[in-house]
Amino acid sequence: MLRTSVLLLTFVCLASGSFAQKLKKSDKAIIGNLQSHVSFLADDKLEGRRAGTNGEKLAMEYIADQFSKTGLVPKGDNNGWFQAFEINDGKEIAKETYLLINGGEIKPPGYFPFIGSPDKAIEAAPSIALRESGMPWFLNLKEALELNKTNPHFDLADWIVQQEKDAAKKKATALIVYNSGEIEDGLSFNGKEKTEPLAIPVLYVSKDIAKKYFSDESATLELKLRAVFNEKKRIGHNVIGFINNNAATTIIAGAHFDHLGYGEDNNSMYRGPEKLIHNGADDNASGTAALIELAKLLKSSKLKNSNYLFIAFSGEELGLFGSKYFTEHPTTDLSKVNYMVNMDMVGRLNDSSKTITVGGYGTSPAWGSLLPAIKNENFANKYDSSGTGPSDHTSFYRKDIPVLFFFTGVHSDYHRPTDDADKINYTGEYRILQYIYKIIESTNKKDRLVFTKTRETSSVGSVRLNVTMGIMPDYAYSGNGVRADGVSEGKPAQKAGLKTGDVIIQLGEYPVLSVENYMQVLNKFKKGDKTKVKYKRGTETLEADVQF
Repeated sequence: MLRTSVLLLTFVCLASGSFAQKLKKSDKAIIGNLQSHVSFLADDKLEGRRAGTNGEKLAMEYIADQFSKTGLVPKGDNNGWFQAFEINDGKEIAKETYLLINGGEIKPPGYFPFIGSPDKAIEAAPSIALRESGMPWFLNLKEALELNKTNPHFDLADWIVQQEKDAAKKKATALIVYNSGEIEDGLSFNGKEKTEPLAIPVLYVSKDIAKKYFSDESATLELKLRAVFNEKKRIGHNVIGFINNNAATTIIAGAHFDHLGYGEDNNSMYRGPEKLIHNGADDNASGTAALIELAKLLKSSKLKNSNYLFIAFSGEELGLFGSKYFTEHPTTDLSKVNYMVNMDMVGRLNDSSKTITVGGYGTSPAWGSLLPAIKNENFANKYDSSGTGPSDHTSFYRKDIPVLFFFTGVHSDYHRPTDDADKINYTGEYRILQYIYKIIESTNKKDRLVFTKTRETSSVGSVRLNVTMGIMPDYAYSGNGVRADGVSEGKPAQKAGLKTGDVIIQLGEYPVLSVENYMQVLNKFKKGDKTKVKYKRGTETLEADVQF
């Protein structure tokens, strides 16, 4: 599950009866299958199933094999099982980048260019101590670090950018940054960092190289440099199977199968020094296992009034990449989809509380009558009306499709290396699977569900915000700014005239560079504040008044 705040729970329906119902032989077989699926998907050899890795490949091949054995028809790209999509992984230093000092080539990790540096080839003979127009300038971090060593608000990276702006105004052609002091600066190349475009190239030089070449500040150096970046991409894959009953409408069942790998995308809750595999047994091998077994149940059932599309999504942990890609490049006619069921973290049903969250309750008026009528003696339901949230059903709600979202709750192993297969409540997961099957059964002879819009929960992370613009950020957007994947009615963004697809690039005096930066900027305002919002719509840059 995408890291975010826990859903607000708005309505509670208590179910009576005992959880410990007698299991039949067929029940035990399905429970054994669930355990087998989770054990495979959460095994160390899959290395955490990070999207775009070999671990993802092993998982998707396993899921496709299970779909095939069940008798599903492939419904991915080119009539295959898989649907490929690009994941922007930031930038990488291109081979065309170089730094030569006095004819000697400096190679990484001896230096790195700052993200945002323009591609300009510089050849000059500057003096370290002199700051001349038309020459590269040198910036020693030693003094700034010493002056601000007790200042918790000092941001070194922002300070360097301000120095770059000042240097560019004074006609410097490049800025060479180094640190001769004892206080560590903590700077390193981060390809995923979002920054404003820089006017001149900025290169950081390591202490060893600086000591060799910059110790004599009266020296004149021969410099040749260039900073070039490539877009770094990896490929994720959805796995899609279909049961064609030649029906007028289709029900979609989904679960994401990707997880965090070793935590390389900075979405882990683990803060230890070791590099550890995040196996993601509950998140979301549990939902994937349920998806596979639901396909088997529906394939052998008499519920033929709908077609069934089963999608195992990847890229969910990065921001719903796979489900968003599918809804924008569907392999079935979305206008004929009745509703979508999403299973994310359904493996930790608590034997004491015996409660699950059912999200999307408000996305169709039908859910209010259908769900409470289903006999369920195994657990209680906490209903959440919202059609949005931190998982893949959000992408379908955005297409005006009714959704349901099943979730057994966050626990102490969430997004940590300890989310392992031996902690799953397999019998509890089976009871949830039975319940989902009963819901699908209850709609088998019903008219197509009516879609209704609901309140929207924030999906911009676990940071508590003072104010909101009322947009759903597009996490798959790789440019600078925050693109609105949806705009909530009655909220500041809509009142200011923003629409889905607009890219917010500035709020007041603060540039907006990324989703994370956007949250930080929002917290500079309080309710009632008025400011300007600058945004791009296509190639046009627009500005509007906004009040929080």
